[in-house]
Amino acid sequence: MAYTTVDDPSEHTQSIYYNGTSGLNIPVTHTNDGNADLKPDFIWFFEFSAGYGNTIVDSTRGRSKYLYPDVVNAEVTTDATGNDVVSFDTDGFKVGAPSAANSTNGGDTQKLAVQYKANGGTTSSFTESGNNPGGTIQTNATAGFSIISYTGTGGPGNIAHGLPSAPELVIFKNRGTTNIWATYHVGLGDDLKLVLNATDAKDADGSFMNSIIPDATNIRAGDSNNPNTNADAGTYMCYAWSPIQGYSKFGLYEGTGSSDPENAFIYTGFTPRYVWIKRIDSAANWIFHDLVLGTKNGTGTIKGNIGNLNSAALRLDDSADGIDDWGDINIFSNGFCCRSSAASICANGGDYVYAAWAFNPFVTSDDAGSHPATAV
Repeated sequence: MAYTTVDDPSEHTQSIYYNGTSGLNIPVTHTNDGNADLKPDFIWFFEFSAGYGNTIVDSTRGRSKYLYPDVVNAEVTTDATGNDVVSFDTDGFKVGAPSAANSTNGGDTQKLAVQYKANGGTTSSFTESGNNPGGTIQTNATAGFSIISYTGTGGPGNIAHGLPSAPELVIFKNRGTTNIWATYHVGLGDDLKLVLNATDAKDADGSFMNSIIPDATNIRAGDSNNPNTNADAGTYMCYAWSPIQGYSKFGLYEGTGSSDPENAFIYTGFTPRYVWIKRIDSAANWIFHDLVLGTKNGTGTIKGNIGNLNSAALRLDDSADGIDDWGDINIFSNGFCCRSSAASICANGGDYVYAAWAFNPFVTSDDAGSHPATAV
Protein backbone atom coordinates (compact mmCIF):
# COMPACT_ATOMS: atom_id res chain seq x y z
CA MET A 1 0.00 0.00 0.00
CA ALA A 2 1.39 3.41 -0.97
CA TYR A 3 0.98 6.03 1.74
CA THR A 4 1.85 8.96 -0.51
CA THR A 5 3.68 9.64 -3.73
CA VAL A 6 4.53 13.19 -2.62
CA ASP A 7 7.16 13.19 0.11
CA ASP A 8 8.02 16.86 -0.49
CA PRO A 9 4.95 19.00 -1.18
CA SER A 10 7.18 22.00 -1.88
CA GLU A 11 8.00 20.41 -5.24
CA HIS A 12 4.41 21.14 -6.27
CA THR A 13 3.09 24.08 -4.27
CA GLN A 14 4.60 26.94 -2.29
CA SER A 15 3.65 30.45 -1.24
CA ILE A 16 5.49 33.70 -0.68
CA TYR A 17 4.28 36.68 1.29
CA TYR A 18 5.94 40.00 0.64
CA ASN A 19 5.47 43.76 0.57
CA GLY A 20 4.75 45.64 -2.63
CA THR A 21 7.25 48.22 -3.89
CA SER A 22 4.70 50.56 -5.50
CA GLY A 23 6.20 49.70 -8.87
CA LEU A 24 9.65 50.98 -7.83
CA ASN A 25 12.99 49.16 -8.09
CA ILE A 26 11.55 46.79 -10.64
CA PRO A 27 11.56 44.05 -11.60
CA VAL A 28 11.42 42.53 -8.13
CA THR A 29 12.48 38.89 -7.82
CA HIS A 30 10.57 36.72 -5.34
CA THR A 31 12.26 33.40 -4.60
CA ASN A 32 10.60 30.42 -2.96
CA ASP A 33 12.19 29.05 0.20
CA GLY A 34 10.80 25.51 0.24
CA ASN A 35 12.87 22.33 0.21
CA ALA A 36 12.61 22.15 -3.59
CA ASP A 37 12.81 24.61 -6.45
CA LEU A 38 9.37 25.42 -7.83
CA LYS A 39 8.72 27.15 -11.14
CA PRO A 40 5.04 28.13 -10.85
CA ASP A 41 2.47 27.55 -13.57
CA PHE A 42 -0.42 29.03 -11.59
CA ILE A 43 -0.18 31.95 -9.16
CA TRP A 44 -3.04 33.23 -7.03
CA PHE A 45 -2.20 36.69 -5.67
CA PHE A 46 -3.92 37.86 -2.48
CA GLU A 47 -3.86 41.36 -1.03
CA PHE A 48 -3.77 41.78 2.78
CA SER A 49 -5.16 45.31 2.86
CA ALA A 50 -8.51 46.57 1.69
CA GLY A 51 -8.95 47.91 -1.81
CA TYR A 52 -6.94 45.59 -4.08
CA GLY A 53 -8.53 42.54 -5.67
CA ASN A 54 -7.29 38.96 -5.87
CA THR A 55 -5.66 37.89 -9.15
CA ILE A 56 -4.91 34.66 -11.01
CA VAL A 57 -2.23 34.27 -13.69
CA ASP A 58 -1.10 31.02 -15.28
CA SER A 59 1.54 29.83 -17.74
CA THR A 60 -1.04 28.49 -20.22
CA ARG A 61 -2.44 31.96 -20.93
CA GLY A 62 0.94 33.61 -20.26
CA ARG A 63 2.24 36.25 -17.87
CA SER A 64 0.23 39.07 -19.50
CA LYS A 65 -3.30 37.65 -18.94
CA TYR A 66 -5.18 38.25 -15.67
CA LEU A 67 -8.38 36.95 -14.13
CA TYR A 68 -9.95 38.11 -10.87
CA PRO A 69 -11.47 35.29 -8.79
CA ASP A 70 -13.32 37.58 -6.37
CA VAL A 71 -15.34 39.30 -9.15
CA VAL A 72 -17.00 38.35 -12.45
CA ASN A 73 -14.83 40.58 -14.65
CA ALA A 74 -13.56 39.35 -18.00
CA GLU A 75 -9.88 38.68 -18.53
CA VAL A 76 -7.56 41.71 -18.74
CA THR A 77 -4.25 41.97 -20.58
CA THR A 78 -1.40 43.90 -18.98
CA ASP A 79 -0.08 46.75 -21.14
CA ALA A 80 3.71 46.28 -20.98
CA THR A 81 6.30 43.53 -20.61
CA GLY A 82 7.58 45.09 -17.39
CA ASN A 83 4.21 45.22 -15.65
CA ASP A 84 2.57 42.84 -13.15
CA VAL A 85 4.10 39.35 -13.50
CA VAL A 86 7.27 39.81 -15.54
CA SER A 87 8.29 36.14 -15.60
CA PHE A 88 7.76 32.68 -14.14
CA ASP A 89 11.22 31.79 -12.82
CA THR A 90 13.06 28.60 -11.91
CA ASP A 91 12.20 29.03 -8.24
CA GLY A 92 9.64 31.82 -8.01
CA PHE A 93 8.66 34.81 -10.15
CA LYS A 94 9.35 38.46 -10.92
CA VAL A 95 6.90 41.34 -10.65
CA GLY A 96 7.05 44.82 -12.10
CA ALA A 97 4.85 47.89 -12.00
CA PRO A 98 1.20 47.16 -11.14
CA SER A 99 -1.10 47.62 -14.12
CA ALA A 100 -3.73 44.92 -14.56
CA ALA A 101 -3.26 43.65 -11.00
CA ASN A 102 -2.41 45.77 -7.94
CA SER A 103 -2.15 42.61 -5.86
CA THR A 104 1.10 41.77 -7.69
CA ASN A 105 3.06 44.86 -6.60
CA GLY A 106 0.73 47.77 -5.84
CA GLY A 107 1.50 50.07 -2.92
CA ASP A 108 3.71 48.91 -0.06
CA THR A 109 1.12 46.58 1.44
CA GLN A 110 1.53 42.87 2.15
CA LYS A 111 0.74 40.30 -0.53
CA LEU A 112 0.54 36.53 -0.70
CA ALA A 113 1.38 34.57 -3.86
CA VAL A 114 0.12 30.97 -3.75
CA GLN A 115 1.80 28.89 -6.46
CA TYR A 116 1.07 25.51 -8.04
CA LYS A 117 3.18 23.59 -10.52
CA ALA A 118 1.57 22.03 -13.60
CA ASN A 119 3.78 21.10 -16.59
CA GLY A 120 6.20 23.99 -16.91
CA GLY A 121 3.99 25.84 -19.35
CA THR A 122 4.13 23.00 -21.89
CA THR A 123 0.65 22.24 -23.14
CA SER A 124 -0.92 19.49 -25.23
CA SER A 125 -3.72 20.19 -27.67
CA PHE A 126 -7.04 18.37 -27.95
CA THR A 127 -9.46 18.72 -30.85
CA GLU A 128 -13.13 19.65 -30.81
CA SER A 129 -15.38 16.71 -31.64
CA GLY A 130 -19.11 17.25 -31.72
CA ASN A 131 -20.00 18.97 -28.48
CA ASN A 132 -16.68 17.99 -26.90
CA PRO A 133 -14.62 21.20 -26.75
CA GLY A 134 -11.15 21.66 -28.20
CA GLY A 135 -8.29 23.39 -26.43
CA THR A 136 -5.06 22.80 -24.52
CA ILE A 137 -4.09 21.11 -21.26
CA GLN A 138 -1.07 20.92 -19.00
CA THR A 139 -1.10 18.48 -16.11
CA ASN A 140 0.94 17.59 -13.05
CA ALA A 141 -0.34 14.05 -12.54
CA THR A 142 1.86 13.46 -9.48
CA ALA A 143 0.23 16.33 -7.61
CA GLY A 144 -3.23 16.03 -9.20
CA PHE A 145 -3.49 19.42 -10.90
CA SER A 146 -4.53 20.40 -14.44
CA ILE A 147 -4.82 23.73 -16.23
CA ILE A 148 -7.23 23.44 -19.16
CA SER A 149 -8.09 26.09 -21.75
CA TYR A 150 -10.92 25.37 -24.17
CA THR A 151 -13.48 26.90 -26.50
CA GLY A 152 -17.14 26.25 -25.76
CA THR A 153 -19.38 24.36 -28.16
CA GLY A 154 -22.81 25.34 -26.84
CA GLY A 155 -23.81 21.79 -25.97
CA PRO A 156 -22.96 19.29 -23.21
CA GLY A 157 -19.55 17.76 -23.86
CA ASN A 158 -16.58 16.02 -22.25
CA ILE A 159 -13.14 17.42 -21.48
CA ALA A 160 -10.37 14.91 -20.70
CA HIS A 161 -8.63 16.12 -17.54
CA GLY A 162 -5.43 14.02 -17.54
CA LEU A 163 -5.50 13.49 -13.77
CA PRO A 164 -4.80 10.20 -11.98
CA SER A 165 -8.37 10.04 -10.62
CA ALA A 166 -11.64 11.93 -10.86
CA PRO A 167 -11.13 15.60 -9.96
CA GLU A 168 -12.85 16.65 -6.75
CA LEU A 169 -12.46 20.41 -7.17
CA VAL A 170 -13.08 22.07 -10.56
CA ILE A 171 -13.30 25.80 -11.26
CA PHE A 172 -14.56 27.26 -14.57
CA LYS A 173 -14.31 30.85 -15.83
CA ASN A 174 -15.37 32.36 -19.14
CA ARG A 175 -12.42 34.55 -20.13
CA GLY A 176 -14.34 36.95 -22.35
CA THR A 177 -17.46 37.83 -20.37
CA THR A 178 -18.68 38.73 -16.91
CA ASN A 179 -19.89 35.22 -16.07
CA ILE A 180 -19.44 33.78 -12.60
CA TRP A 181 -16.68 31.45 -11.44
CA ALA A 182 -18.71 28.22 -11.50
CA THR A 183 -17.27 25.66 -9.09
CA TYR A 184 -17.72 21.94 -8.55
CA HIS A 185 -16.73 20.22 -5.30
CA VAL A 186 -17.07 16.51 -4.63
CA GLY A 187 -19.05 17.29 -1.47
CA LEU A 188 -21.91 18.70 -3.55
CA GLY A 189 -22.84 15.81 -5.82
CA ASP A 190 -24.41 16.39 -9.24
CA ASP A 191 -26.83 19.15 -10.29
CA LEU A 192 -25.28 21.54 -7.76
CA LYS A 193 -22.60 24.19 -7.98
CA LEU A 194 -20.89 26.86 -5.91
CA VAL A 195 -19.86 30.33 -7.04
CA LEU A 196 -16.26 31.16 -6.19
CA ASN A 197 -16.76 34.92 -6.41
CA ALA A 198 -19.82 34.98 -4.13
CA THR A 199 -20.98 33.95 -0.68
CA ASP A 200 -23.96 32.03 -2.09
CA ALA A 201 -24.99 28.65 -0.74
CA LYS A 202 -24.94 25.66 -3.10
CA ASP A 203 -27.11 26.25 -6.13
CA ALA A 204 -29.22 23.72 -8.03
CA ASP A 205 -28.13 23.90 -11.68
CA GLY A 206 -28.69 20.87 -13.90
CA SER A 207 -27.11 22.61 -16.91
CA PHE A 208 -23.82 23.26 -15.12
CA MET A 209 -22.27 19.81 -15.65
CA ASN A 210 -25.21 18.23 -17.43
CA SER A 211 -26.03 16.24 -14.25
CA ILE A 212 -22.82 14.21 -14.65
CA ILE A 213 -20.04 14.50 -12.07
CA PRO A 214 -16.40 14.15 -13.19
CA ASP A 215 -15.09 10.62 -13.62
CA ALA A 216 -11.65 9.06 -13.96
CA THR A 217 -11.28 10.41 -17.51
CA ASN A 218 -13.55 13.37 -18.18
CA ILE A 219 -14.99 16.55 -16.78
CA ARG A 220 -18.48 17.18 -18.10
CA ALA A 221 -19.17 20.71 -19.34
CA GLY A 222 -22.87 21.46 -19.61
CA ASP A 223 -24.59 23.93 -21.91
CA SER A 224 -24.94 26.93 -19.61
CA ASN A 225 -22.98 30.18 -19.94
CA ASN A 226 -20.75 29.13 -17.08
CA PRO A 227 -18.86 26.18 -18.57
CA ASN A 228 -19.73 25.74 -22.27
CA THR A 229 -21.58 28.38 -24.29
CA ASN A 230 -20.43 29.33 -27.78
CA ALA A 231 -22.57 32.44 -28.12
CA ASP A 232 -19.70 34.85 -27.38
CA ALA A 233 -16.67 32.91 -28.64
CA GLY A 234 -16.78 31.16 -25.26
CA THR A 235 -13.10 30.76 -24.36
CA TYR A 236 -12.75 29.22 -20.91
CA MET A 237 -10.23 28.35 -18.23
CA CYS A 238 -10.74 25.25 -16.14
CA TYR A 239 -8.59 24.53 -13.09
CA ALA A 240 -8.97 20.99 -11.74
CA TRP A 241 -7.54 19.14 -8.74
CA SER A 242 -7.78 15.45 -7.85
CA PRO A 243 -6.97 13.98 -4.41
CA ILE A 244 -3.49 12.58 -3.77
CA GLN A 245 -3.12 10.54 -0.60
CA GLY A 246 -0.85 12.32 1.84
CA TYR A 247 -0.83 15.53 -0.25
CA SER A 248 -4.35 16.77 -0.99
CA LYS A 249 -7.85 16.06 0.25
CA PHE A 250 -11.35 17.39 -0.50
CA GLY A 251 -14.25 16.65 1.79
CA LEU A 252 -17.35 17.61 3.72
CA TYR A 253 -17.93 18.18 7.43
CA GLU A 254 -20.68 19.37 9.75
CA GLY A 255 -20.18 22.31 12.08
CA THR A 256 -20.64 21.92 15.81
CA GLY A 257 -21.06 25.50 16.97
CA SER A 258 -18.18 24.87 19.34
CA SER A 259 -14.49 25.74 19.64
CA ASP A 260 -13.74 22.36 21.19
CA PRO A 261 -11.22 20.63 18.87
CA GLU A 262 -12.51 17.16 19.74
CA ASN A 263 -15.85 18.12 18.25
CA ALA A 264 -14.62 19.78 15.07
CA PHE A 265 -11.46 17.98 13.95
CA ILE A 266 -11.03 17.19 10.24
CA TYR A 267 -8.53 14.44 9.47
CA THR A 268 -6.53 14.95 6.29
CA GLY A 269 -3.62 12.54 6.77
CA PHE A 270 -1.06 15.34 6.42
CA THR A 271 -0.11 18.72 7.85
CA PRO A 272 -2.14 21.17 5.75
CA ARG A 273 -0.36 24.06 4.10
CA TYR A 274 -3.54 25.54 2.60
CA VAL A 275 -7.13 25.07 3.73
CA TRP A 276 -10.19 26.35 1.86
CA ILE A 277 -13.52 26.26 3.70
CA LYS A 278 -16.97 27.09 2.28
CA ARG A 279 -20.35 26.71 3.92
CA ILE A 280 -22.78 25.20 1.42
CA ASP A 281 -26.19 25.19 3.15
CA SER A 282 -26.21 28.94 3.76
CA ALA A 283 -24.45 32.07 2.54
CA ALA A 284 -20.91 32.55 3.86
CA ASN A 285 -17.51 33.65 2.65
CA TRP A 286 -14.90 31.32 1.17
CA ILE A 287 -12.21 31.19 3.86
CA PHE A 288 -8.55 30.64 2.96
CA HIS A 289 -5.83 29.71 5.45
CA ASP A 290 -2.12 29.40 4.72
CA LEU A 291 -0.08 27.78 7.47
CA VAL A 292 2.79 30.26 7.04
CA LEU A 293 0.56 33.22 7.90
CA GLY A 294 0.07 32.10 11.47
CA THR A 295 -1.73 34.70 13.58
CA LYS A 296 -2.40 38.35 13.09
CA ASN A 297 -1.77 41.07 15.68
CA GLY A 298 -3.49 44.43 15.99
CA THR A 299 -1.13 46.18 13.60
CA GLY A 300 -1.80 43.76 10.78
CA THR A 301 1.64 42.16 11.04
CA ILE A 302 1.70 38.47 10.21
CA LYS A 303 3.47 36.24 12.71
CA GLY A 304 4.37 32.66 11.86
CA ASN A 305 2.50 30.57 14.41
CA ILE A 306 1.45 26.96 14.00
CA GLY A 307 -1.13 25.11 16.08
CA ASN A 308 -2.51 28.16 17.86
CA LEU A 309 -5.78 30.04 17.96
CA ASN A 310 -6.81 33.16 16.06
CA SER A 311 -5.16 32.11 12.82
CA ALA A 312 -5.09 34.75 10.12
CA ALA A 313 -7.21 34.12 7.05
CA LEU A 314 -8.02 35.65 3.68
CA ARG A 315 -11.20 35.33 1.64
CA LEU A 316 -11.29 33.82 -1.83
CA ASP A 317 -14.48 35.62 -2.76
CA ASP A 318 -13.85 39.07 -1.31
CA SER A 319 -10.66 41.06 -0.87
CA ALA A 320 -12.45 44.17 0.40
CA ASP A 321 -11.43 43.80 4.05
CA GLY A 322 -8.05 42.17 3.58
CA ILE A 323 -6.70 39.73 6.17
CA ASP A 324 -8.38 38.96 9.49
CA ASP A 325 -9.48 36.08 11.72
CA TRP A 326 -12.50 35.24 9.55
CA GLY A 327 -12.73 31.82 11.16
CA ASP A 328 -10.08 30.46 13.50
CA ILE A 329 -8.56 27.03 12.92
CA ASN A 330 -5.70 25.05 14.37
CA ILE A 331 -3.41 23.18 12.00
CA PHE A 332 -1.91 19.90 13.19
CA SER A 333 0.34 17.20 11.78
CA ASN A 334 -2.62 15.14 10.55
CA GLY A 335 -5.40 17.65 9.94
CA PHE A 336 -7.08 20.79 11.22
CA CYS A 337 -9.79 21.72 13.67
CA CYS A 338 -12.21 24.61 13.89
CA ARG A 339 -11.62 26.79 16.93
CA SER A 340 -14.50 29.15 16.34
CA SER A 341 -18.26 28.88 16.04
CA ALA A 342 -18.22 31.50 13.29
CA ALA A 343 -20.87 30.89 10.63
CA SER A 344 -18.17 30.83 7.97
CA ILE A 345 -16.51 27.67 9.32
CA CYS A 346 -18.36 25.93 12.16
CA ALA A 347 -21.96 26.95 12.84
CA ASN A 348 -23.92 24.28 14.67
CA GLY A 349 -25.41 21.93 12.09
CA GLY A 350 -23.89 23.84 9.17
CA ASP A 351 -22.61 21.91 6.15
CA TYR A 352 -19.12 22.75 4.91
CA VAL A 353 -16.83 21.65 2.11
CA TYR A 354 -13.08 21.98 2.35
CA ALA A 355 -9.98 21.61 0.22
CA ALA A 356 -6.55 21.06 1.73
CA TRP A 357 -3.01 20.70 0.42
CA ALA A 358 -0.01 19.47 2.40
CA PHE A 359 2.92 21.12 4.08
CA ASN A 360 4.15 17.73 5.30
CA PRO A 361 2.75 14.24 4.72
CA PHE A 362 1.88 12.52 8.00
CA VAL A 363 3.47 9.32 6.74
CA THR A 364 5.99 9.30 3.89
CA SER A 365 6.52 6.70 1.18
CA ASP A 366 9.83 5.48 2.69
CA ASP A 367 9.76 1.80 3.61
CA ALA A 368 6.05 1.55 2.83
CA GLY A 369 5.19 4.37 5.19
CA SER A 370 7.12 3.37 8.28
CA HIS A 371 8.69 6.82 8.69
CA PRO A 372 6.33 9.50 9.95
CA ALA A 373 6.95 12.99 8.66
CA THR A 374 8.10 15.64 11.08
CA ALA A 375 5.12 16.78 13.14
CA VAL A 376 4.18 20.42 13.39
